[in-house]
Amino acid sequence: MASTYLSLHYHIVFGTKNRAPMIDAEWRPRLYDYLGGIIRKLGGFSECIGGIEDHVHLLVSLKATHSLADLVRELKKASSVWVHDALGEKQFAWQEGYAAFTVSASMLDTVQKYITHQEQHHRVKSCREELVEILEKSGVDYNPDYL
Repeated sequence: MASTYLSLHYHIVFGTKNRAPMIDAEWRPRLYDYLGGIIRKLGGFSECIGGIEDHVHLLVSLKATHSLADLVRELKKASSVWVHDALGEKQFAWQEGYAAFTVSASMLDTVQKYITHQEQHHRVKSCREELVEILEKSGVDYNPDYL
């Protein structure tokens, strides 16, 4: 093949340290904008970002040269520094791990709607219940002690 063609989309989820409700609704949209800016700066494309007070969901498109682990590490690092410096929230921190799932192009709209409606979704499901459901639907082995 003379060229390379890719469709690399990821649904990434990570939470605040100890799932503490640290993402204030007042500045949440600014955090999402900042995360989107980091993704763009790294050469990716932010399809959608959403969440609630204790975690975020990101739908991102990446290039083949991206390392998912490096991207998530940079997202967490840069956004933590921004929350500390710009918002004065010195106690803010992200948890160590994350979850990431590939998304087919045909499912992008569905995942985007899911991420956009996080507040409504979490009126009936906890973050843990949500994560277990996604992990099980995706066939991912997990240790419940580390959720």
